[in-house]
Amino acid sequence: MASLRKILIANRGEIALRLVRACRELGISPVAVYSDADRSALHVQHADEAYRLGPAPSVDSYLRGDRILEIARRCGADAVHPGYGFLSENADFAEACATEGITFIGPPASAMRELGSKTRARAAADRARMPRTPGSVRGLASADEGLKIAKEIGYPVMLKAAAGGGGKGMRAIHRPEELASAFLSASDEALRAFGSGEVYLEKLIERPRHVEIQLLADQHGNVVYLGERECSVQRRHQKVIEEAPSAVVGPELRRRMGEAACRLAREAGYVNAGTVEFLVDEAQNFYFLEVNTRLQVEHAVTELVTGLDLVHLQIAVAEGKPLPFTQDEITLRGHAMEVRVYAEDPENGFLPSPGRIARLLRPAGPGIREDEGVYEGWEVPTEYDPMLSKLIAHAPDRAAAIARLGCAIGEYVIGGIRTNLKLLRRILDDADFQAARIDTGYLDRLLAKPAPESADGARGSIAAAAIAAVLLTAPPAAPAMSKSQTPWQRDALQQGLRR
Repeated sequence: MASLRKILIANRGEIALRLVRACRELGISPVAVYSDADRSALHVQHADEAYRLGPAPSVDSYLRGDRILEIARRCGADAVHPGYGFLSENADFAEACATEGITFIGPPASAMRELGSKTRARAAADRARMPRTPGSVRGLASADEGLKIAKEIGYPVMLKAAAGGGGKGMRAIHRPEELASAFLSASDEALRAFGSGEVYLEKLIERPRHVEIQLLADQHGNVVYLGERECSVQRRHQKVIEEAPSAVVGPELRRRMGEAACRLAREAGYVNAGTVEFLVDEAQNFYFLEVNTRLQVEHAVTELVTGLDLVHLQIAVAEGKPLPFTQDEITLRGHAMEVRVYAEDPENGFLPSPGRIARLLRPAGPGIREDEGVYEGWEVPTEYDPMLSKLIAHAPDRAAAIARLGCAIGEYVIGGIRTNLKLLRRILDDADFQAARIDTGYLDRLLAKPAPESADGARGSIAAAAIAAVLLTAPPAAPAMSKSQTPWQRDALQQGLRR
């Protein structure tokens, strides 16, 4: 296959800008698409060409595969990169690209159908001799069927949507009398979110760690794993902090999980980047969870510890090139940690906080990476996921990565809207997190406690307030003075108040 010349990026926000930059580095022309809400977005400004998809709602814009393919034909794009979300795991769209002779930068539709459905993926995991949670390998026909399976495997159990993720269509069940109503509500939610009401049932592993293996497979039969990521810090099954490597995964467990993931990829005929997700219990037994047949939000932490560019490799694989390394040549260096920065208010039920970004001061320094898609003056829309950016730190070890990331959060100022930065700093300051005593229920337990006011947190908040006060033209309301302020912070704050 010839080298790709022009790639249409069928996405928005930080991942679209990430893909634009990767194309530029490879000498490929990036093409953007946008909704009416994203007309002035950064990915639009940085692309060589940009085309309107439609109104702001995603069903009228970024989910319009027919419109995206029409634009690809019109602009002469020879490939489409879907990023993550939207059409990235839509097998019909991948198939439509192939029919049009346009390269889909992702797995083939057949592998996507095999592994994108969680029930079919569980059956494939059985064929690949992978340990998985006990439960059904097909969708439940009724709540009564679920009751029979739950009685066999024992409570607690979990209902899950077969066609999606992100916490949609998921219900934890601890007693038989809860199952009937949970089945109806989970199925209804799955139907609305994914267009399929199919749900299945599995044993609920209590207090597990969520650990995932990054895969890469080429068109020549080569499959490798690029280490693991720990994603246990979650809220409502949505990841908040990711890191690589996991604090509890040693070389032997990494090898066993990686080899199991590669067996599954070969069983499904998988090509390109993908992620196999596992639950790991307190005895370090691991259980297959699901496969994400796309580039992950958290791919940056893997890039930093391996020194590899996953987007570059995705494009090379799509061009038909073999992987330029073997499994034995992959090494992990240091520790990387990522936080997702959201426009939301954790102190008010995590409600989204759309609006204009009045002030934006970005963190920097050694080992700091920010994957962003916003700028000062940008209006954060209401129609999409409220993630603003991903802030990543790389350091020699986990403790140093936490310290470096905490410093970066202290420098980060986003004015005009609410964000989760204060919560992220609280997590990094927590003793259990610092000691890696985490599981998928960790964040819920932390949020149930009163928020402490640490000395470092107070100093960081006051410093950010002082900087913002100096830079904003309108006089802000006077914050309370603190004995913990340095003379510089007090002077800067007073200067800002006198303006």
